[in-house]
Amino acid sequence: EEQLVESGGGLVQSGGSLRLSCEASGFAFDDYIVGWFRQAPGKEREGVASIDHGDGSTIYRDSVKGRFTISKDTAKEMVYLQMNNLRPEDTARYYCAGAYSPLTLSARFKTLAYGYWGQGTPVTVSS
Repeated sequence: EEQLVESGGGLVQSGGSLRLSCEASGFAFDDYIVGWFRQAPGKEREGVASIDHGDGSTIYRDSVKGRFTISKDTAKEMVYLQMNNLRPEDTARYYCAGAYSPLTLSARFKTLAYGYWGQGTPVTVSS
């Protein structure tokens, strides 16, 4: 059974860093996509970063490029989101999600493309 469990959220000052972790277990094949999404109060859930567990390819939302890095540790079944130079507008609940490949690039930030979701971890960036 596919499961995703996030951890690592918290409160940080503007300009600070956090590393979110996602334990992605139970996937039947190695070729799957893990995406990080976030949802701020009153806003829609949006894709932040995505990694193809098979070929390691990554994509990022424009607003986080150069600040966030998604990576994976296949042996540990972990996916990470390193967030640097955090801004108050990054405040949200962050979710990791899983989907079996293939996904087109345009689909990798669409919530409906992902069938498996974690419970989320909150990130608050104070100004």
